[in-house]
Amino acid sequence: MDLGLAGRTCVVTGASRGIGRETAGQLCAEGASVLLVARGESDVMEAAAECAQRGGAAQALVCDVTEPDAGERMNAAATERFGPVDVLVNNAGTARWRDLDDVPDEDWQVAWEVNVMAPLRATRAVVPAMRARRWGRVVNVSSTAGKRPSRYMPEYSVAKAAQLSLSRLFADRLAADGVLVNAICPGPTKSELWVGEGGLADQSAELSALSGAEEALAKAGQGRPIGRLAEVGEIAAAIVFLCSERASYVAGAAWSVDGGTVPVII
Repeated sequence: MDLGLAGRTCVVTGASRGIGRETAGQLCAEGASVLLVARGESDVMEAAAECAQRGGAAQALVCDVTEPDAGERMNAAATERFGPVDVLVNNAGTARWRDLDDVPDEDWQVAWEVNVMAPLRATRAVVPAMRARRWGRVVNVSSTAGKRPSRYMPEYSVAKAAQLSLSRLFADRLAADGVLVNAICPGPTKSELWVGEGGLADQSAELSALSGAEEALAKAGQGRPIGRLAEVGEIAAAIVFLCSERASYVAGAAWSVDGGTVPVII
């Protein structure tokens, strides 16, 4: 299936690892030109080089997406290197396990900046050129926790719910101009966020008094109707579809890609 992404200029945040890195790679494989954005210079440079081998073109930008001018910087860099931005994937984010009472005020603010303000600023930066060309795609990578709060990821859950509302607001405003805004809601995924040292598997094992990360991962997988955790490529494939010409009648959606985790049909 031709997704119509060849030659499109794409920006992917949080692109040095996990879902973001694989999304950038799949976009490159479709012939797109991708700006990979992340804070860690060596990691994002390595990711860009890897993605470039899959096709299209890929370059890196070292940037903290929570900085007030990050949206303008990303837009300017992508436009200068490849041309006006056609696709924006707001993927940057992190999470940790802990009880609601253990989250300090500053961490609530950090979650808000990463999951709401950063996508807001990035979207504002790229939308004018998209509207002028009457074509654009914005995909916000939210979470099942945005639909059903996770007991042990409180600030993350609340911020992801706000991100879904933000997505819907932009979708309503921009759809008639050919700019389609949607969200993806992954469940637990075998990315570095979960399986890396000190990641969510280790944290959940400690918090739940399990034997270790392997037991925590097994338990998390068994909690999905599909019986396992997602692979990063499965999440990225849904994101890339929403970035494509083929998703020409999808706007304001919040697609659950979670193995059936959240028991609702909306």
